[in-house]
Amino acid sequence: MGDVPAVMTAAYITEHGGADDIMVGELPVPALGATDVLVRVQALAVNHVDTFVRSGAYPTHTPFPFIIGRDLAGTVVAHGSGVSEFHPGDRVWCNSLGHHGRQGSFARYASVPVERLYQLPDSVSAADAVSVVHPAATAHLGLFREGRLRAGDTLVVTGAAGAVGSAVVQIAAAAGARVIATASNRDADWCLSLGAHTVIDYNRPDLADAIADAAVGGVNLFWDNTGVNDIESMLPVLADGARIIVMAGLNSRPQVALGKLYTRDISIHGFVISNASVSDLADAATLINRLLTDGRLRSRIAATLPLADAAHAHRLQESRGIDRPRGRIVVLPEGDIGRPLRSGQSSTAQQPGLPDRT
Repeated sequence: MGDVPAVMTAAYITEHGGADDIMVGELPVPALGATDVLVRVQALAVNHVDTFVRSGAYPTHTPFPFIIGRDLAGTVVAHGSGVSEFHPGDRVWCNSLGHHGRQGSFARYASVPVERLYQLPDSVSAADAVSVVHPAATAHLGLFREGRLRAGDTLVVTGAAGAVGSAVVQIAAAAGARVIATASNRDADWCLSLGAHTVIDYNRPDLADAIADAAVGGVNLFWDNTGVNDIESMLPVLADGARIIVMAGLNSRPQVALGKLYTRDISIHGFVISNASVSDLADAATLINRLLTDGRLRSRIAATLPLADAAHAHRLQESRGIDRPRGRIVVLPEGDIGRPLRSGQSSTAQQPGLPDRT
């Protein structure tokens, strides 16, 4: 494979456990099958699901030593004999490694099945792209495959300032939906900048009434990112035929009068992106690349870290309260490292070095 070394630096685990069980060291550069592409990794992102897989909370085949991570953006350096879609030097991204036996992305090089790899638009940086491709694909699946969103629909998205919530707002607005976002007051301007028509403070005791006032004609699609799953209080504001998306709250046990659902053709849909088909992911990638090219899909990057700090990146992702980053955590295996962005800054901002808080 030309100038590709035999070994590479990678962040990996040898058993399921906590963030402190992540090791960073040398592993062999992966061998390529006929339909694999070797990517030199330039940027990585940390997702909640990465921590679930690492801990074992999300059961999936993890051949040890197991490289962590789902997402990457980088450059093609080699490919198998059965690949014609990509060539050395192509800029690319992937958002579905590290699951079902596939090794993860947190390494200097990664082998990606060709059907899970997509071209990265020339106008988009690797860090900006990798910060949005996982939540945006999740948003695409929920809005169109599960939620059957149409132009003119009214959508309510709770927790709209988070990674998935922000992607839902942008993609729904681009599709012509009327978006009502719930978020903290400090995130209202961010949500409005993404295309939300209305932002309501999710701490309001009369939240359902406030949503009802903003959703004249009723809510066609309700997306709950919070895990609270207070479906009962939302029923009066839902239009007949409404769809409810739930994708958070593993231990939630909501109570709901089922008769109020099926007699009004209201349905509840749960899904995870890990179960998405290759075709589903490719459909999402087409839209993601179009919105990235048009500058209509962005995120807030809270921190950028080197690969050596992979364990710290996972600790940040799992933190709660005031220590929880307000934005995405991006890992850069090579190149400049930045410190946390100020509240409200988008992923295009540049900042100098992040102090180690471990």
